[in-house]
Order: sequence, then C-alpha cells, then structure tokens
Amino acid sequence: MTGVRDAVRAGSRGERVLSAAKLMLGWVALLWLLELVDVVSGHALDGFGIVPRTPSELVDVVPAAFVHFGFAHVAANTVPLLVLGFLAALGGIRRFVAVCALVVVADGLGVWLISPSGTNTAGASGLIFGLFGFLLVTGFVERRPLGVLIGVLVVAVWGGSMLAGLAPTQSGVSWQGHLVGLVAGVAAAFLVRPPRGTARLTGGVRRSARGPAGPAARTRTGRSR
Repeated sequence: MTGVRDAVRAGSRGERVLSAAKLMLGWVALLWLLELVDVVSGHALDGFGIVPRTPSELVDVVPAAFVHFGFAHVAANTVPLLVLGFLAALGGIRRFVAVCALVVVADGLGVWLISPSGTNTAGASGLIFGLFGFLLVTGFVERRPLGVLIGVLVVAVWGGSMLAGLAPTQSGVSWQGHLVGLVAGVAAAFLVRPPRGTARLTGGVRRSARGPAGPAARTRTGRSR
C-alpha cells in the first residue's frame, strides 16, 4: 500500500508541475501575442490601460493587466511572472486562478482610485507584486515548511527589485499599482487557502489530517505598474 500511495503522490506532483508550467508558458505567450497585435495595430490596445477616476475606465480593470507599452515592457515582466506564477500554481490551478483574479481586480481598482490624474496605467507587474506577496506569506499562513522556504528564496532573489518598485521616485512606474498588488497578494494568502482539516504535501498532494492519502508596468503618460 505504501508503494501505491507513493506512486500516486509522485504522479500527482508531476501533473501539478506540468499543469503549472503549461499554464504560465501559455500566459506569457499570450502577453507577447497581445503586444504584437498592439504594435501592428498602431498601439490600439493601449486604450485598455486604466485612466484613474473615470467611470468608463472601470471596464479596463482586468484587461489592463494583460496590456503593455512596448516589447521592452512585456520583456521586463516575463521572467518574474513566469517564475512566480509557476511557483504559485504548484499549489493547485483553481486556487491559483482565484488568487490571480483577486489580485488583478483589487490592483486594478486601486490604480483607478489612487493613481495620479492624467495617467494611463497597464501591465502585469501589479499581478507580479501580488504573487510575490502571496508566496511570501502563504507558507507561514498554512504552516508549511516548504512554503516558508519558497518565500525566503523569493525574497532573496526578487526582494531588492520589489522594494525598488515601491519607491515613489521612479518616473514612469506606478508604485501605487505595485503597492496595491502586494497588499492584495498578502490578503489572498489568508482568503484563498486549503480548508481546515487538510494539509498539503511537498508536491501539493493533499491528505486528510486523520489519515494518509498543496518587474515593471508602464503608463503611456509616464506612470507604470
């Protein structure tokens, strides 16, 4: 029985890794495709950025997270989104989608509310900061040693650049979007977590507690997120 359980766990872990990798590769490919369409269309997609406190712009709260202002912009967000998204998605695709939805909506609304007037903000870095915040605390929230280790490694690799992204002195960078995304990601770790009575194994396989069987975004007016 132990051998069967181990085989099931290993298979489930492999499936999670493969699913997470496919999802994030597809996500990043979509961002590059959209930017290609934007360039070919004469930057027609830039209008999906968020202009603050304009009621009609509320429909752009979600699309803005998929639009970028140039290939250099999307390139800057590619690696952190790919890696942080992959790590977060290892905990389960449904949960990952819920976390992303919460962060994207909260970040978009935050940008709409507090960004300076006359700016147009778009980009995936609000989500990137959200995933960073989520990975930073979820291991502690769920009391998972591996999650804590991942949080520590994430801080070691990206902590400096994330801190710099929160500085209000950078021209063309939406520190507001970064800050709101970070807070939303931390909140998601508390709001979107496994039900009590379950524990996640190292590879994301669940078992009952009672028995055997887990960057920069830019704005056209010089602000970014």
